[in-house]
Amino acid sequence: MRFLAPLVNVAIFLALAPLFEGVLRKLTAKIQSRQGPPLHQPYLDLLKLLGKERLDSAGTWPFRFAPLLAFAAILAVAAVIPFGGRANILAGRMDVILVIYLLTLGGASVLFGALAGRNAFGLIGASREMVTMIMVEPILAMTLILGAVKLGSLSLAAAVPSAAGASYGISNALMLLVYLLALQAFVARQPFDIAEAEVELLEGPFIEYSGGNYALFKYAMMLKQMFYAWLFVSVFLPFLRTGVYPLDLLIQLLAMFVVFLLIGLVGSTNPRMRIDQAVRYYAVLIAAALAAVGLGVWGH
Repeated sequence: MRFLAPLVNVAIFLALAPLFEGVLRKLTAKIQSRQGPPLHQPYLDLLKLLGKERLDSAGTWPFRFAPLLAFAAILAVAAVIPFGGRANILAGRMDVILVIYLLTLGGASVLFGALAGRNAFGLIGASREMVTMIMVEPILAMTLILGAVKLGSLSLAAAVPSAAGASYGISNALMLLVYLLALQAFVARQPFDIAEAEVELLEGPFIEYSGGNYALFKYAMMLKQMFYAWLFVSVFLPFLRTGVYPLDLLIQLLAMFVVFLLIGLVGSTNPRMRIDQAVRYYAVLIAAALAAVGLGVWGH
């Protein structure tokens, strides 16, 4: 099973990421007293984009390969994680540093594509995306490193307590609060959808993309949302583990569904922040995350 687990991970992420996006859209519509699109609408949107013409407005290789790179990076992350609480054949050979690099590579791909597009709105969106990456990625890194510090290893099994059985303490509770407060920024939903800002920047870094290339970016963003929901469940809810792989897989998916409901609730009830407000907010979260890691090192 350890050999098939990476393929199972990728298949589940590809199959369910658009469904979770549909849940977010439906919940947002209900809160705003609208009927909203059907749950399967994201699947239809992706199929529609794949059938449209790919316009190459920049004519450069960074512009063409950025969507593929972003999509490949998040798929690689999905393949190596211990989904369902079981370390697969790839997770045993990977560490948290690689996961952080792959997630950063996905964000950097958005920057490459936007900068190569040379559109004014795209450049503004890219600058906002860069600021968000610089401020948010350290929180992700410290979330993973905290578990590694507690167990004295950088392996993925050590970084994810639901797979390694790490103890729960004050540092975990503080990091749990930080992660929850940063979750909207991780998944780029309101009030932190600053880089896209549809009304102001017309999709920001993606403004020059169309057809299949745009579909890859949108799909990658859906997969990224699903990863951060999984990470929260795995790291901070280790008591959900039963030791039975199929049951753990189902429990994690149900818990991720609840996390998506939380994301949708917060996103639909909060206005978008300005970039300067977001930076101040991120700075406080980074300080709290550093304190959590410090407590973990001291306790260890």
